[in-house]
This record gives sequence, structure tokens and C-alpha cells, in this order.
Amino acid sequence: MYDLIIAPFADYEFMRRALVTCLALAVGAGPLGVFLVLRRMSLMGDAIGHAVLPGVAVGFMVSGLSLGAMTIGGVVAGLTVALLAGLTARATGMKEDASLAGFYLTSLALGVMLVSLRGSPIDLLHILFGSILAVDDQGLLFVVGVASASTLIMSVIFRPLVVECFDPVFARTVGANGGWAHAIFLGLVVLNLVAAFQALGTLMAVGLMMLPALAARFWSEDVSHIAIVATGLGLLSSFAGLLVSYHFEIASGPAIVLTAAALYLTSIVAGSRSGLLARWLRRPHFHEPHEAKR
Repeated sequence: MYDLIIAPFADYEFMRRALVTCLALAVGAGPLGVFLVLRRMSLMGDAIGHAVLPGVAVGFMVSGLSLGAMTIGGVVAGLTVALLAGLTARATGMKEDASLAGFYLTSLALGVMLVSLRGSPIDLLHILFGSILAVDDQGLLFVVGVASASTLIMSVIFRPLVVECFDPVFARTVGANGGWAHAIFLGLVVLNLVAAFQALGTLMAVGLMMLPALAARFWSEDVSHIAIVATGLGLLSSFAGLLVSYHFEIASGPAIVLTAAALYLTSIVAGSRSGLLARWLRRPHFHEPHEAKR
């Protein structure tokens, strides 16, 4: 048991660093994913995860694999795409999800083209799929800092977000303006996805944000409980995914996301709130009456 679970992290520093990075990502991104699900913005997380790529590419072209330059570029690109999509939807009457799809597909193609112009195929793969086992101390501190700030800020805006999610009419009636909370929330989503891209890549980063949140919806109805369950599932996915990657010698990022996907599928079947088994057990079962005894 020790060799299977403990030894990889006890014997190798890069495994410990990767584990701490993933745990920080799970703590910071889990509650954000829950509110994306509750606000029916699940695909927006995926879109923003792809939209940061042009900014990351520009930072790469200017400074190479510089964490600071790629982070600034990614944040600017993600916020720009989210803002443009919202403005286009309001100005033209187009649905926001359709507007966002158009911008993020354009951003994704532009980012891949920019990286290809300057870098090698290896650089492109690094940006798209990340390298969690190669995270250095600077990257680790950045991810932990983002996760800490996200947790603190989410504790401040938690109530306004909940009210706006479930009863926006009441929020407007009592004069609670949730616009500022929504703007801060979107900023945190962009920041966490940018923090995650160096570890999991721009294509995998959103997986650790959304899959645990989607799975958690099958286990509770209380928002705070859902956030806690999502964070726990993210932690479990990170730990188990790294072990699978180590023992079977497969890419760490996809292993972590696929582990989260396995927990999501398990939740669909066995979730206590609305899983398939729970629904089946709650269904009324009708039996034909027994014949009356003579």
C-alpha cells in the first residue's frame, strides 16, 4: 500500500510539487465551477479557458516561457473576450452563448497560429496541454497565491452571488446590485484558468474547474455543501490522477481530468440527490394485487 500510494510523493520532489499545485487549483477553482453551473454558464468556463490562448501566445512571443508575461497576456485576453461577447450580445440581440462561441473559436485559432509562428511543436503542446510535473517554485507560489486570493474573495461575494443566482427579482427589489459581484466573479474565473494553464494547459485547465462542480450537483442541494463537495472531488481527482499518471506512465494533465470525469460519471449513477439509482429507488413501484383468498 505504501509503494502504491505514498512512495511516489515521498520519494520524488516533482510529484510533491505537482500535488500541491493541483490541490491549490482544486481549492481555488471548485467554488467558481459551482457558480458557473448554477448560473447556467458551464460552457462559458470552457470558452474563457480557450480565449486566454492568444494572450498567452503573445506573452510567449515577447518573453518566451515567462510566467509573468504569459499570465498578463492570458488575463487581458480572457477578460477582453468575455467583455466583447457581452457587449455584442447586448448591442445585437444575439444570445450571449452564441456570441461567446464566435469569439472564443476565433481566439483559439489565433492563439495556435501565434504560437506556431514563433515556437516549436513542443512549445505548442506545452501551452495547450501543460506540464504539471515540470511546475517550478515560481509557478507553484503563483497558483497557491491565486487560490488563496480566490478563496478569500469568494467568501466576501458568496451571498450576493447566491441571491442573484436563485432570486434575481428579489435582489433587484431590495436594491442589491449583483453586477459588481458578477464582474469580480468573472475576473476570478479568468485568473484561475490562467493560473491553471501552465500546469494543465489551456485545453485541460477548465476540466478541473467544471467536472467536480458538475459531479457535486448530484450529491446536495445546498450551495455551500455543493461547493465543499466540488472542492473535495477536485482534491481526490488531483491525488488519484497523479498516481495513475505515475504508475501507468501516462500524461498527468489528461490523467487528472479523466479521473475527474470518472467521478462525474459515478455521481450520475450513484448521486444521492438526483443520480440514476436514487431516482429509480424513489419511483413508485406498483404491484398487482394478490388474489383474495377464498
